[in-house]
Amino acid sequence: MQIRDLPYSDPGDPDVRSGPRFLLWLGRNQLRGQLKSMSWGLLHQCSLAGLPPAIGFAVQAVVDRSGSRLAWAGGLLAVLGVLIALADTMLHRAAITNWITAAARVQQLLARKTAELGAALTRRVAAGEVVAVSTGDVEKIGWFVEALSRFAASAAALVLICVGLILYLPSLGVLVALAMPLLALAVLPLLPRATRRADLQREKAGKATELASDTVAGLRVLRGIGGEELFLGRYRRASQEVRKAAVRSAQMWSLIAAIQVLLPGVLLISLVVYGATLARDGRIEVGQLVTVYSAASLLLFPLRHFEEIAMAYSFSRPSAQRAVRVLSLHRTAQPSTVDVTPTGDLYDPVTGLMAPAGLFTAVVCGDPDEAGRLAERLGGHAHASADPDADQASNGAEVSAENGASDSTDDSTAAQKTPSVLLGGVPLDELPLDSARTAVLVQDKDPVLLSGTLRELLDVPSSGRVTAEDALSAAQCADVLDSLAQASVAADGDPMTTRITERGRSLSGGQRQRLALARSLVTDPEALVLDEPTSAVDSHTEARVAAGVKALRQGRTTVAFASSPLLLDLADRVVLVHRGSVVAVGAHRELLHTDPRYRAIVTRETDDEIAVLTTQDAIKRIKTIEEIEERA
Repeated sequence: MQIRDLPYSDPGDPDVRSGPRFLLWLGRNQLRGQLKSMSWGLLHQCSLAGLPPAIGFAVQAVVDRSGSRLAWAGGLLAVLGVLIALADTMLHRAAITNWITAAARVQQLLARKTAELGAALTRRVAAGEVVAVSTGDVEKIGWFVEALSRFAASAAALVLICVGLILYLPSLGVLVALAMPLLALAVLPLLPRATRRADLQREKAGKATELASDTVAGLRVLRGIGGEELFLGRYRRASQEVRKAAVRSAQMWSLIAAIQVLLPGVLLISLVVYGATLARDGRIEVGQLVTVYSAASLLLFPLRHFEEIAMAYSFSRPSAQRAVRVLSLHRTAQPSTVDVTPTGDLYDPVTGLMAPAGLFTAVVCGDPDEAGRLAERLGGHAHASADPDADQASNGAEVSAENGASDSTDDSTAAQKTPSVLLGGVPLDELPLDSARTAVLVQDKDPVLLSGTLRELLDVPSSGRVTAEDALSAAQCADVLDSLAQASVAADGDPMTTRITERGRSLSGGQRQRLALARSLVTDPEALVLDEPTSAVDSHTEARVAAGVKALRQGRTTVAFASSPLLLDLADRVVLVHRGSVVAVGAHRELLHTDPRYRAIVTRETDDEIAVLTTQDAIKRIKTIEEIEERA
């Protein structure tokens, strides 16, 4: 695999049983690149190992005053120089290719998993953790995969050189051969402590990244309440904790590096003292001493790869574990058995919620979190259950994945405990992902607008029956278009060519919400689920948006989670969900008169107010609400 061939047509099915198994899977999938890098590394190391004999041969030629042998030694050094330059260049090329392609494979796997899980991902894994995995962690995983082949080449070269020294000069070669394993393994007792410190640094860095991500996402709100300094102070403290942890980790790695400089230095001094004694006694020649000393000095270079591979594994293992935690999540445990997209009623067997085909159904929940979970369930995310117990079972499965255990069994069990939502009698879990997304679209209460022009924002997969103009009109985006037209750089002031900043931060909350609603309307899914679609707009705009959505979605299934009387009054039917079950179904005005729980949610009454409210007061309040709705 070459960099120019990225992205992968299929990144593969990763082994997510644990972080080390995931790293091993990555290495196996890049076996060809690993062998190429190892071959060039071995050639590089062996060419370097050829320098000491050539130098020793040249020194001995000078001592013996042999011009021909000196010329041969010079030619040999020139050939070795060319081989070293070639091998070093190609080794670097192969190593960087392995690094980048491994990181790209992980990024593709993460992107695929994010697209599969959709909005359910951030409910199961913190957004900051996902950002940390897809940025810094993939680089460290790629580093280990790349360093593995260079380490293998260095280990092989080390064995070959030691064997060569023993055959060339046993009196000194045995000393070097015995010392090399000790030098390579001397730092092993320090590695567990270094790994723990590196893990702590990673953990604190991940928390700081998550805090920074959350702060940036809520910056507008923080400025509104004057909380910038508070959160800035929290990030400063988190940043300082990361710095202290990084210093402690660096101290341990510097100690390991110092040991790997000290011990080889002791070896070289001992080698020179013992070799000089042998040369003085005439037992070895000066050229042989120079050859062995030079070879022992060059052995320090492959020894550094032992430290590097230990450091790379120490940093990549927690990174791989975090990646495994995300990649081990599953949308469903059921196989896809349906080829066509079904049509019909949308039904949730857990709560008993029924959204008849072609009608505008409003759902009222007293708990906003319960509404969010139920909305995600209607979109086919089995783990986003309206039942908190089911969520706890799912979270337990995630914890087992984080600890390195297999997540598939627990994940399947959690999914089987919660029956799937049915569309036209067909479980959404049994639909292929593309069909499920085409059939049911869920817009959550905090939709995200990607950066780009308005035309690009509305250029999404759709049925083609709803135009962008119709969707914008139904979502009451006239004022948004006017403001974008004023900000347009085009000569004709075309709002469709105006760029929208990241997450739509250049727009108000209500404008973002209506543009996101227009984007959902353009897709024209079989069933559209809206979670508080008008929570950020005023009452007059809210009434017009509700009417526009109902008119545009005529004959299509629409479910809106809301508690606004203006929207509820336009719904074909209203469903009240209380503590995970449907408890009332009817028209908005009917439920206001007959169901006190419904009335308490819609009119924002407290329990004390309900207790002291007389029947006549209740009738007066209901009439007042109805008059307001009629005027709106």
